[in-house]
Amino acid sequence: MTEKPASQPPMPGPATPRPTAPSPAQFAGRKASVRPAASTSQGPDPATLAFGRVEPDGTVLVRTADGERAVGSYPGSSEAEALAYFARKYEDLMAATVLLEQRLEQTDLSAHEAREALKTLRSHIGVANVVGDLALLDSRVSAIEAAVGERAQAESQRRAAAKATAAKAREKVVRAAEKLASRDPAKMQWKSASSRMRELFDQWKAQQQAGPRLDKPVEDELWRRFTHARTDFDKTRRAWFAQLEQEQDAARREKERLVAQAEALSTSKDWAAGAGEFKRLMEAWRRAGRAQRATDDALWERFRTAQDQFFNAKDEVVAAERVQFEANLAVKEKLLSEAEALLPITDLATAKRHLRSVQDRWDEAGKVPRSDMQRVEGRLKKVEQAVRDAEDRRWKRSNPEVSARAQSMVQQLEKAVADLEAELATARSRGDDAGVAAAEQALAARQEWLASARAGLAD
Repeated sequence: MTEKPASQPPMPGPATPRPTAPSPAQFAGRKASVRPAASTSQGPDPATLAFGRVEPDGTVLVRTADGERAVGSYPGSSEAEALAYFARKYEDLMAATVLLEQRLEQTDLSAHEAREALKTLRSHIGVANVVGDLALLDSRVSAIEAAVGERAQAESQRRAAAKATAAKAREKVVRAAEKLASRDPAKMQWKSASSRMRELFDQWKAQQQAGPRLDKPVEDELWRRFTHARTDFDKTRRAWFAQLEQEQDAARREKERLVAQAEALSTSKDWAAGAGEFKRLMEAWRRAGRAQRATDDALWERFRTAQDQFFNAKDEVVAAERVQFEANLAVKEKLLSEAEALLPITDLATAKRHLRSVQDRWDEAGKVPRSDMQRVEGRLKKVEQAVRDAEDRRWKRSNPEVSARAQSMVQQLEKAVADLEAELATARSRGDDAGVAAAEQALAARQEWLASARAGLAD
């Protein structure tokens, strides 16, 4: 077998292995310039040369586990040069192998990139028409292949873990959306809730763009749930605001009616009835609900203006009345002093005449402040009651029937006293101490009753 330099496949130039050197994939497109080996002071490793020999006809052989095989020839050169040429080719392959080993060990080279680099390396090795320890080269390439497989498996596990983590993150977003969509519309803060739903959608997009791709069935199911939650939320929101708009419109109409009534009432001078009516209107206002904010505020301003107009006018009248009532109170205080001077009643006719004069002037004096009304009325009633009591006592004394009963009572008691005095005398004459004691006790009681009856008769 004869091999010429020009017909050799592209090979990377001699290089010292280092982590930052170009990858096999990078030097795959480079064309190696193959030229006869120059005589240098440093040739291939003698251990490498030991795996080859040159036939007399110039054929270069390499020893393998299966025996020797020809790898080519190098015409026009010495045996040493020919052997060195094929040994350098081996060392170039070994350098590329070591470089790939270092990239696997010292960098974060992905399994895919490593597999592509390994594929390029194997294409350069080909049938390995080189001189060197082919078994060592093959074992190191096989070790690289095993390491690439392990890296691919580790990456697969990391991808699976990353997918699981991403799926949990997506699930969290979906559940948050579902929880938000299921919330009671009456308790929903729609502005913040809508903002939150937009945030969840932004989170979904960010996780979809930046995170690992999920398996299609998982992604589709999560997206279906997320879309369903967003759709339900939007439907509920639209229905809520449609209903709210109807309620606000009804509230607007009701409050416009109440405002019209309040404005009509604002000029009324019937303070008691007007105040009660405004209270009713206010209660109806609270029950009416809220219209749209701007409308509601404008209607409330009109209602409050009408209310203020009525009550301000009422307050002015009340203030004027208060001044008058205070003056009336001063008059009635003087009348009370005059009436209370009649007590105790000694001359009923004079007391009645003076009291009637006080009562007439009392009515003419007018109203007093509400806080003083009960006090002054109570003082006058005491004088009036004293006059009535004196009049009742006089009537009882002048009543013939009452006088007859009182006279009869005096006579009965006088007879009882005389009888008891006789019994006492008899008991003493007999020396009946017990009878004496009983007669004396009974006599004392009857004498006391008789004195009281005589006093009543005298009145």
